[in-house]
Parts: sequence; structure tokens; C-alpha cells
Amino acid sequence: VQLQACGGGLVQAGGSLRLPCAASGRTFSSYAMGWFRQAPGKEREFVAGIDWNGGRTHYADSVLGRFTISRDNAKNTVYLHMNSLKPEDTAVYYCAIRRGSYLYVAPDEYDYWGQGTLVTVSS
Repeated sequence: VQLQACGGGLVQAGGSLRLPCAASGRTFSSYAMGWFRQAPGKEREFVAGIDWNGGRTHYADSVLGRFTISRDNAKNTVYLHMNSLKPEDTAVYYCAIRRGSYLYVAPDEYDYWGQGTLVTVSS
């Protein structure tokens, strides 16, 4: 399985971005997906996750109400819609796939990772 995340860039505080992550492989629709981020000098942290069929999602408290995760299994793609961005959202964002149907918060539960895309929010 290979993951390709994109859509990062420079945005002003209060702005929006959408990060798509495309996956290869025919089993994408069976697996849970997650978005994580890592800011300079900090550990990688969970941002959002979605179960295999989109039936359940979960968000970090810091992004709840501002970010939305969704997936299109026909396109093998998961999305992170980010609104009301804040400077503290600045980080490299990674998508990850878990070889299981249900999302987990811990990074160690995920099996494959994309290369990351940088999001910079200016104040």
C-alpha cells in the first residue's frame, strides 16, 4: 500500500485547506484511515480518524468543530477538510492506513504512512 498526501501550503489564519490522500491497492475500502501531524520539536499527534466505511469518525480536541475527515472509497482517497485554521495548526500532516476496519488514536496502530505535506498558517 502506498499513500500520497498533498494539498498543503501557506494560508492565513482563519483560512481553509483541503488535504487529499490517495492510496494504492484494492483493499483501501476495508481499512481505517487516520490523519496525524507533527510540528517542529513536537511528537507526532493524532488529528482525525475514520472507520473503513465512514461510519465513525473521531477528532482531537484541538481540531474538533474545525476539521472534518471524509473518504471516497471509489477513489481510494481520504480527505482532511480544515477550516478556521490557526497558527498552532502549522505542522507536517501525514495520512496513514490501518490494516483493520476501525480507527485508533495511537500512531503505532497504523501500518502505512504517506510522506507528509506541510501546512503553514500565518498570523
